[in-house]
Amino acid sequence: MKLKVLLPTKILLEEEVSKITAEAENGSFCLLPRHIDFVTALVPGILIFVSVGGEEKFLAVDEGILVKSGAEVLVSTRHAVQSSDLGLLQETVEKQFRILNETEKVTRSALAKLEVNIVRQFLELGKGG
Repeated sequence: MKLKVLLPTKILLEEEVSKITAEAENGSFCLLPRHIDFVTALVPGILIFVSVGGEEKFLAVDEGILVKSGAEVLVSTRHAVQSSDLGLLQETVEKQFRILNETEKVTRSALAKLEVNIVRQFLELGKGG
């Protein structure tokens, strides 16, 4: 199978694999090359895949969609981190997601300030008319 992992800004991974294990809302599942075509929503977790050379690799994924069509498996997600070492993967995920959480907090704060200013300007326009 050809596994392709798509992020909003780039293709993170494109590799021939012999097995994929992932987690959906209703539990874990495994895909092998002759599996029927399949579509599911992924939950945040670890996607495990085995290269055609037999090497087991790990990919931490955020929520996303997995589509298996023929020999191609597409995974579309907002955030993903790859590693061959689960311990290193956990450390990397914690760092990256901590940075994302801080960025999201700053963005939400900026949006809230913009909304307050817009409401204030509408109120001032209403008083003048």
